[in-house]
Amino acid sequence: MGSPRTAIVLVNWNGFDHSLKCLESLSKVNYESFKIFLVDNGSEEKEGKKLEELFPKIHLIENAKNLGFTGGNNIGINLALKEGFEQILLLNNDTEVEPNFLAELSRFSREHPECGAVQPIIHSMENRSKVWSAGGKWNFLFSRAITLNNSKNSYPEKIDWITGCAILVRADVIKKVGLLDDAFFAYFEDVDWSLRMKKAGYSLGFCSHSIVYHEAGASSKDNSKEGTLSSRVFYLHSRNQFFLIRKHSSWLTFLPSIGYHGFRFLLWISYFFFRGRKNKVKSVYKGIIDGFGSTERI
Repeated sequence: MGSPRTAIVLVNWNGFDHSLKCLESLSKVNYESFKIFLVDNGSEEKEGKKLEELFPKIHLIENAKNLGFTGGNNIGINLALKEGFEQILLLNNDTEVEPNFLAELSRFSREHPECGAVQPIIHSMENRSKVWSAGGKWNFLFSRAITLNNSKNSYPEKIDWITGCAILVRADVIKKVGLLDDAFFAYFEDVDWSLRMKKAGYSLGFCSHSIVYHEAGASSKDNSKEGTLSSRVFYLHSRNQFFLIRKHSSWLTFLPSIGYHGFRFLLWISYFFFRGRKNKVKSVYKGIIDGFGSTERI
């Protein structure tokens, strides 16, 4: 029995250098049957075309505008499903992989059919001995997603949520639980997807033998006078946190969750106010308002 046909979906948005290094590492992967779907999310310099010239075997999808992490990946997922791929791997473009990473993920998935999805151990690109993510825990009382990253020797094989940085999902699971929720655009959509899989009866796996390296926040950096991260990041973070609460908290945990994160975002606003970062004050405030009042499907 051969390895399941796997589609790797890679979204690029003004990140040519990162995507180039990622594709170079993927070219060394020792897996029987996989295809790379590169989704260019409306990059300014037609970066998708440039990458296709360097890697002609990739399947390029060009979007007219930035559809976010959710929209870009969903287009790639839909195409992969239509082409009959058995597994779909979402992979951030600011990553590099070990040659056997996909084989190990696929092996884990076959050996644990109860797992709807599995993630590798993800190390920091800057310090490759440091673990950036080994999956996550979900605190139900406060609707809080916690990343496990403090010791690579003590992680369970089953986890509560998987980062969208690198997640291998079976096609039949996606057909059952649906695509990424486009209302999120970016941030926490992976937590939502993971929790939806668990509600559908699947467990989530962590494979320590599969190794990926990640430059965290590469697409979020904005070296302006208001700090490293862009105001947009803080808007999406605060808005989507309340999306999560609305979707996944119970009547018992709704108020504790609102109180915990409301206080946390109030501290953000206070900090940005005293640092004179007016755009970020506005972004967090708007994120809170939209998180409660959005009529988008969530």
